[in-house]
Amino acid sequence: MAKLLEIDNLRAGYGSINVLWDLSLTIEEGRLTCIVGPNGGGKTTLLRAIMGLIPVASGQVRFQGLERTNEKTWVMVRDGVTLIPEGRMIFRDMTVEDNLLIGGFPARCRPRAKANLGMVYDMFPRLRERRDQLASSLSGGEAQMLAMGRGLMEEPKLILVDEPSLGLAPVIVDEVMAILDRLRREGKTIVLVEQNTNKALAIADHVYLVRGGKVVMSDTATEVDVDRLHHLYFARDAVNAEPMA
Repeated sequence: MAKLLEIDNLRAGYGSINVLWDLSLTIEEGRLTCIVGPNGGGKTTLLRAIMGLIPVASGQVRFQGLERTNEKTWVMVRDGVTLIPEGRMIFRDMTVEDNLLIGGFPARCRPRAKANLGMVYDMFPRLRERRDQLASSLSGGEAQMLAMGRGLMEEPKLILVDEPSLGLAPVIVDEVMAILDRLRREGKTIVLVEQNTNKALAIADHVYLVRGGKVVMSDTATEVDVDRLHHLYFARDAVNAEPMA
């Protein structure tokens, strides 16, 4: 598998507060990589650092083999990296369809905006039904679908998804995870940040556990020892914070 995204010894945070401590990981093309870990462990900070939303103090971000450390966010989007953020962050005073069309605004996507809109509506039929409604009228699950659809309108080479199950009913969580699994099977490259380890393991190809701003476990999803994962997740084991082979 080709390496699409490489993170080497990354340090990043907020002002004088450092969150990531020499964190390294690799995202392979065409796979779903899941990053799990407790609150405050650095998962969202990592996605923001990749997207250029917060400054990287040291280390490297490489996308498609090119140096992208502290790249401008709009350049990352232009070049095919999309972030589906925690909390949805849709434009509530705009219609569902206008929210989606914003996702298709990058110049490379505009010629296929109509076709991509149809693709999103086929994937999320409820969005088609609500295309003329204000986004503020959507349920939490529908808003998550809208955020995902907006990201897909960008024709991404790499999709970063931050906590898509947060605050959703279990039946909607299953639906969202099924969509992510479908995208994985279609060959999309996805980085999924998720606290629901069981749901994440069910669809992931590779799993990283991030705690205290470091990778403390790295393994293929099929080889993960769930009991050990949970021990590490809750810091029950006195282990060195080093990646597993």
